[in-house]
Amino acid sequence: MFLLLFSISIALTIQSHTYHKSKFINSANFLTGGIYQSASNVSNYFDLKTQNEILIEENNKLRSQILNSLDSSTVLAAKIDTITYGGRYRIQSAKVINNNYASSKNYLTLNKGEKNGVKEDLAVITSKGIVGIIDNTSKGYARVLSILNTKSRINAQLKTTTHIGSLEWDAKSSAIVQLTDISKFAPVKEGDTIVTGGQSSIFPQGVPIGTVNSFVLDISGDTYTIDIKLFNDMTNLSHVYIIENLDIEEIKQLENPINE
Repeated sequence: MFLLLFSISIALTIQSHTYHKSKFINSANFLTGGIYQSASNVSNYFDLKTQNEILIEENNKLRSQILNSLDSSTVLAAKIDTITYGGRYRIQSAKVINNNYASSKNYLTLNKGEKNGVKEDLAVITSKGIVGIIDNTSKGYARVLSILNTKSRINAQLKTTTHIGSLEWDAKSSAIVQLTDISKFAPVKEGDTIVTGGQSSIFPQGVPIGTVNSFVLDISGDTYTIDIKLFNDMTNLSHVYIIENLDIEEIKQLENPINE
């Protein structure tokens, strides 16, 4: 009875005095706000996977719009620099479900396949740089020939010049690849940025690869072999982008008679 009467008196005091009422409301709001915030934090934690997937798809759409909106020079924002693309490309996101990097012939497996329009000879990159080229597909999955594969050959160049070479891997380090056949007249220096070249129908020109770690003249004395420190951590890949050159068939039809 005492507690009941005491509660009624407190309630009447709060109702009849503005100061007491405002203090009570502020305290109640603080308490409920804290509870709601805690509940929201828990809910957001368990919803992170869904939200990440939504963000990836939104990024994918934005990249596609940027690539297809400009005819001559398309700019894609990357973490380390600005990448310039030419031509028209279609991009879709994918998740890495298997990643090999410890052997001399490494591959990745993606959770996108033929039913998603994925086919052989499509480029695979992250926001930091190149990953590899799709070399095999099934209905729901795709295999990527990693740049950490001794069979990999990708057209690449010094960002500040037009000197072009071939990007290869000597299977010694997962963080270092080699750029070969660069002319001895190229102004190479440590720290220079290496990007994809303009002579590939698979990769857009200017996709980041890495920076010059060291370089030596070949035995012939005519070309450099350059060690490139990759922007990507190839041992820690989660989400990637698949890039399709929409003009690739036209380019192949044009080039095949020449090659024959």
